[in-house]
Amino acid sequence: MSAVPTITEVRARSVLAPLSRPLRTASGSIPAAPLLLLDVRTDADVVGHAWLFGYAAETLAPMAALVEEITPALVGQPLVPVQRMRDFEARFRLLGMQGLLGMVVAGIDMALWDALGKVLDQPVATLLGGAPVALRAYDSFGMVDPVKDEAVLRKSVDSGFTGIKIKLGYPDLAQDVGITSGVREIIGPDVELMVDFNQSLDPPEACRRIQRLEEFNLYWVEEPVAAADLAGHALIRRRTGARVQTGENWWFPRGLQAAISASACDFAMLDIMKIGGVTGWMGAAGLAEGASLPVSSHLFVEASAHTLAVTPTAHWLEYLDLAGPVLTNPCRPVDGYVTAAGPGLGITWNEPAIAEFAA
Repeated sequence: MSAVPTITEVRARSVLAPLSRPLRTASGSIPAAPLLLLDVRTDADVVGHAWLFGYAAETLAPMAALVEEITPALVGQPLVPVQRMRDFEARFRLLGMQGLLGMVVAGIDMALWDALGKVLDQPVATLLGGAPVALRAYDSFGMVDPVKDEAVLRKSVDSGFTGIKIKLGYPDLAQDVGITSGVREIIGPDVELMVDFNQSLDPPEACRRIQRLEEFNLYWVEEPVAAADLAGHALIRRRTGARVQTGENWWFPRGLQAAISASACDFAMLDIMKIGGVTGWMGAAGLAEGASLPVSSHLFVEASAHTLAVTPTAHWLEYLDLAGPVLTNPCRPVDGYVTAAGPGLGITWNEPAIAEFAA
């Protein structure tokens, strides 16, 4: 490459991607995935791709509008993701980068890295100094019914997954116990069982439920209380001895640093869309290494498989396929492991599907 390519266009498109397993959580249900698809075009005739998960369809139009407003400052700039992130930090210092703005900035960062990898014909993991490797994955479920969902749970274990995560946070403790007991019976004692309360409890109730669930040998308890309640997470660790997982709602690396300072968790779960894209993830990975904190991924299988591959304290990759219906080559597990694809992030769009699911 004789010269660094420049950015010529940024485009956003909205889709509602169907989910093979509609996601039920204690905080609400998601029947289809509201995704914002990003395209960053360069003068090297290369287009970088990334996608954002809006959680609710109502977020798609505001995010698309933010992309449109941000684009003029990007056009004509070199394809240098780290410097572009520094520019964003300076531009939005007074406002702060969180919420929809932080998500859009992270998405653009991911698309820039994807474009750079395509220009150099290398996977992003290689650009970051590593290489795609097979990462241990767990199969991520929503709220399940051990009777109705027995077949799909057994299929997951039979396919090679050595970890299963389910959502809890039912109206009463007896339901949480019954569901956990039923799932443990199905998957057996040798498969790790994680549970996610999706921020549905207060600290006293979380302690009560976690202590009752000890007999099921839970690998971790995820977000038992509000994500921002770092003191509550720390209290639960002290009172129950449970291994607490949190992090999917941290904004940029400073969110991780605050959790480390509060002794809020045993494990860190980075969401590449909220932690600041590829650039933000690498900063967070360094903090986690310094704290000896194991790092897992949240959603975004395609991109996370690259960043987790070069994370010193890499732990588990969450397998939950949100974008597969609009990709030509979705990242699929093999015997319970996921390996990043390239060049770039390995993302290519299925244009007929995008047209079909356009929102």
